[in-house]
Amino acid sequence: MSLPFWVVIPAAGVGSRMQADRPKQYLPFGKHSVIEQTLDCFLGQPGLRGLVVCLAVDDPYWPALPCASREGIYRAPGGRERADSVRNGLEHLIALGAEDQDWVLVHDAARPNLAESDLHRLLSELATDPVGGLLAVPVRDTLKQVGADGRVQATVDRRQFWQAFTPQMFRLGPLRQALSDALQAGAEITDEASAMELAGWAPRLIEGRADNIKVTRPEDLAWLAGLQCE
Repeated sequence: MSLPFWVVIPAAGVGSRMQADRPKQYLPFGKHSVIEQTLDCFLGQPGLRGLVVCLAVDDPYWPALPCASREGIYRAPGGRERADSVRNGLEHLIALGAEDQDWVLVHDAARPNLAESDLHRLLSELATDPVGGLLAVPVRDTLKQVGADGRVQATVDRRQFWQAFTPQMFRLGPLRQALSDALQAGAEITDEASAMELAGWAPRLIEGRADNIKVTRPEDLAWLAGLQCE
């Protein structure tokens, strides 16, 4: 895919649920770290115009990575929340020459198993979309609605639900405005699509592979490592 696009990687979190000695994006994954594997999903793509990684100001791990000095990869300050980091990344893109109508893909730093076929599908199917959208997978398991007492209140129709993945792909201007408005309103923003939804947009879901998981717990990293060995 030669569609021009930019990438923002929010990577200022600490990943406390991993119970590791460093943020999860810097844990070993194969011969490299998780974040290096994540960046490799985009580097070398013909349409990539630049990639911004949003990092904690005092991050001691990033400067030691070979990719930290690679041409086309830029660093922006992370924020208190994901939405703050992504907005900072968008501001940095503007400083690099990006324009409001440019496509921006936001991807989790700890989601290193993005298939190239999924990336190409996202880019091709949303290339002319008026809103943008995100990779997602239909929920496969039975879903239970639970009360405050921890007991099941109902079994919901799983056909109505999808699990949101990344990348999430939107035009720079509308996404920047949606994030700014949501942050100013104090809204809870869990991903870029939720900010766009609050702004009145309806993002499109593009079905992707279920193994594009986000590393959250130790067993996630072990499972992905097992895939590489198969």
